[in-house]
Amino acid sequence: MPEGVSAFQRIYKQLFLILKSVITFSYLKIIKNKFLRGAAIFFMLLVYYVVLLHINFLWLFGYMPKMSEVRNPQVAIATEIYTEDSVLIGKYYHENRTPVSFDSISTYAVQALVATEDVRFYKHFGLDLYALISGAYSTAKGDERGASTITQQLAKNMYSTRKKVNQGLLQHIPLVGTLVSKSKEWITSVKLEMFYSKDEILEMYFNTVDFGNNWFGIKVAAQNYFSKQPSELNLQESATLIGLLKATSSYNPLNNKKRSLARRNIVLSQMQKYGYISQAAFDSISPMPLNLKRPTNNPATKDSYLRQLIAKIIKSYCDENNLNINEDGLKIYTTINSHLQNYAELAVKDHLRKVQKQFDEHWGKQNPWRDDNGREILNFANTAVAFTQSYDRLKKQFPSAPDSVNFYLNKKKSMKVFTYNGAKDTVMSTLDSLKYYARLLNAGTMSLNPLTGEIKAYVGGVDFNFFKFDHVTQSKRQPGSTFKPFAYLAAIEDTFSPCSRLDDVPVSIEYDGGQIWQPYNSTGAFTYSSKTLRRALAQSVNSITAQIAELVGWDKIVECAHRAGVKSRLDTVPSICLGTSDVSVYEMTCAYAPFVNGGKSVEPILVKKICANDGTVLKEFMPEFKQVISEENAWLMLYMLQGTIQEPGGTSQALWGYSVFKNGNDVAGKTGTTSNYSDAWYMGVTHDLVTGVWVGAPYRSVHFRNSSGQGSRLALPIFGKMLEKAYQDPKSGVVVGKFKKPKKISKTIYCENDDIELEAADSLLNDSLINTELMILESDSLKSDSLQGGGD
Repeated sequence: MPEGVSAFQRIYKQLFLILKSVITFSYLKIIKNKFLRGAAIFFMLLVYYVVLLHINFLWLFGYMPKMSEVRNPQVAIATEIYTEDSVLIGKYYHENRTPVSFDSISTYAVQALVATEDVRFYKHFGLDLYALISGAYSTAKGDERGASTITQQLAKNMYSTRKKVNQGLLQHIPLVGTLVSKSKEWITSVKLEMFYSKDEILEMYFNTVDFGNNWFGIKVAAQNYFSKQPSELNLQESATLIGLLKATSSYNPLNNKKRSLARRNIVLSQMQKYGYISQAAFDSISPMPLNLKRPTNNPATKDSYLRQLIAKIIKSYCDENNLNINEDGLKIYTTINSHLQNYAELAVKDHLRKVQKQFDEHWGKQNPWRDDNGREILNFANTAVAFTQSYDRLKKQFPSAPDSVNFYLNKKKSMKVFTYNGAKDTVMSTLDSLKYYARLLNAGTMSLNPLTGEIKAYVGGVDFNFFKFDHVTQSKRQPGSTFKPFAYLAAIEDTFSPCSRLDDVPVSIEYDGGQIWQPYNSTGAFTYSSKTLRRALAQSVNSITAQIAELVGWDKIVECAHRAGVKSRLDTVPSICLGTSDVSVYEMTCAYAPFVNGGKSVEPILVKKICANDGTVLKEFMPEFKQVISEENAWLMLYMLQGTIQEPGGTSQALWGYSVFKNGNDVAGKTGTTSNYSDAWYMGVTHDLVTGVWVGAPYRSVHFRNSSGQGSRLALPIFGKMLEKAYQDPKSGVVVGKFKKPKKISKTIYCENDDIELEAADSLLNDSLINTELMILESDSLKSDSLQGGGD
């Protein structure tokens, strides 16, 4: 109804039309010949019936496609997501459809369709009168036979004339409703034939028809059933697809192979009957099997962390511009490199497979959820389940019956669970499932080109089908020692240089009116030696990092981290220098970027541009850079981070086990391990890539009990494996190279690196022996300023 026209006004106009009709019929009385008068009356009734259909008189007939809709048909088209190297990695759709031109459709498919569905297609005008009359005659004899032309089927498919929402009041009357639906399809098919050629009608048909499994259109069907393009379909494949149009469930080649095969051969016999193939061709092909070939990695059939994140990124633009991501056939071009993405995914899965086995062997039959004293948390599952959706649903269903809630939480049921050998069918209760997944390690990693501000690889977890929580952007965990570079940056921006020295001795810091913080090293002891800042960072010495916090101010460390790119709230307490506030992998990766690109913070992009289905660019995205660190200080931080690989006892020396240093390639990084080994981190840096990696269990109380849980063992290998593969592949988008060094460095960088032992060190060392239990803190305590020291 047009805007501003009330229902009353519409009814008034329609009653006025009836009055005009009565007057018109009264004029027909002047025709004396009864036959001519009867013919005129029939013609007038037919005209008025068509008019009433078009205006949906008194809501009796339902939706009727307008002429403008016929001339400009709108079909729901899937939005597609592409990598920077034009690889399709995902879709958004209600109906999975990607249109193709008529020239891109196999001739066999066209011939099979015409021979099976509408042999007189090229001779009629949308209605096949011969088929209508013979169909009506056969139906009267009890032999129902379809008479719909291809054009009529197109009208029904494209305009959804038989959907309940498009039906009128007459639709509920038997036979009358069928007549109304057919009438709308007849009229629409004639309109289609008026405006489109036969080839154009076939093109629209092949692009709109349902081939089952929510696969719409010949292109999606060809890809999913045979891993082919529509133009590549052979005779038997074309016949198979056309055959299932009669009933997409009954003749589905995936679920009903025998019936699909029989139906395919019926299509072939029709093609032989009408001269499209010879008898010899029919005899040779009909015994052949279906030979389906499903794609091994079809992005359109699966969801992913990337797909979910991209939807969030483009949502506001689509909402503001009235674009439907599921129907408007947009093309989303991302910054992801498909090769690097593949290597990142493989590195995550291969490494987690290995460390999960180690974790299971480490705990054996014991439950791994432990308190700060290493004792099992006996009520772990019952406490954790209260935060699940299953528990919420049961509480709403049984608000006053806790026994019923408990019964269903413990009730066994069939389910699929994740394993590294694929999904496994099993029987578990909700509580059993929670315990099973609680002991599975997971990971998140992101790689960013700090020079362009483009995200090149993004892995939110080991398997999106089972783990929806994104460990790159959604998850926030304590970064441990990977946060220390911001403390050293604060020192460098003060008066310190990489060669400045501080002593590895016990530290006691008073703050907030009398509170005392006394951190310990991850080794459990102090060396009582003087170390350069470069070596202290390389060896991840907590005591020296704590002294820096006291000398430059912990508020300065927080300011440096925020300036670099950390967005989360950070506690302004001394222990912040050891990474005690929760942050995301995304934040940490962005915050390391200024060290590489000359001191510029970056708001990175994942989406490059949004295009319309015809290729018109609708929106382009650009990264934002801001100078936040001087070029010299940025390079000094890189130089210090290289020390984790080059200095004796450096925590990144495990990288030497990977082929990433060829041709003098520069690599830097920092490990991180939080207390109790609850979180393992690695931040890896090259001249054109910054990569953040986190590995851990879903609950902080679940972790290794020894150095197997360190960042150098759990997280660093993911970076090493990915980078090693990337350097072997010219298409990965990353190459070996040197860090860009400023022309002038004012601070001392060539140090006397030997540790200098302090006087009376032996007696001090004896006094400093500590109980290692002080380092085994419950994960929740990491949030406080009582942190004694992270890991590496």
